[in-house]
Amino acid sequence: MSRPVVFDLFHTLVQGADEARDRVVGEMAIMVGVAPAELVAAYHATWRDRLVRWDVEETIRILAGRLGGTPTNEQVTRAGEHRRALARRVLDSVSTATLDVLDALRGDGHPLALISNATSETAQAWPQSPLAQRFDVAVFSCDVGLAKPDPAIYHLAAERLGVGPAECVFVGDGADGELAGAAAVGMTVFRTTEHNDTDPSWGGPLFATLGDLPAKLREPFTAIGPSAAHPGRRDSVKQRQ
Repeated sequence: MSRPVVFDLFHTLVQGADEARDRVVGEMAIMVGVAPAELVAAYHATWRDRLVRWDVEETIRILAGRLGGTPTNEQVTRAGEHRRALARRVLDSVSTATLDVLDALRGDGHPLALISNATSETAQAWPQSPLAQRFDVAVFSCDVGLAKPDPAIYHLAAERLGVGPAECVFVGDGADGELAGAAAVGMTVFRTTEHNDTDPSWGGPLFATLGDLPAKLREPFTAIGPSAAHPGRRDSVKQRQ
């Protein structure tokens, strides 16, 4: 069997849509009767809770309440659907070129897994997305209560693939300290800059176009550990919406 490949999602397989998220959250604020700039700021400040604890309706109720709002159930439902619609659009925006790469990897015998620091609306939209049918395993932080770079989330993905972490290749842009996290559990790490140059200090192998990955996986390569990739520093965790 060819080595399993574990992918990040945002800024790796699809654009992160960060500006669109802020715009949509501002529109949600109007729907629930609070100040748009304040709700956007509250979303940014509670990123960890949203990744591992709250679903979209909980998020709206909790944050609107903190900002002095008293939204009705109908308003919360409407705002939640507005956020879910964005999640569907982001996943549906995956390029044909990216889907072709995933198909090529599967054709070469690589099992594929996803590990994503994502909120509930992304996990809910995933099964209907063009990406879902290409993956054997998908692990979302909101579903498992764990987020990268926690070693446990990498171990969980490998376990669901039926392999050890050291047998896996991890591919990501580097947000949230994910590259060092993957290397720390023994995965071979590749950084992609196709959508965003998120972690330029990472010293391991990289590629600018996802289309380069199938050929790279056919070449001999060795894993790189976090100390070699980031000499003298620890990885910071980047906020994700």
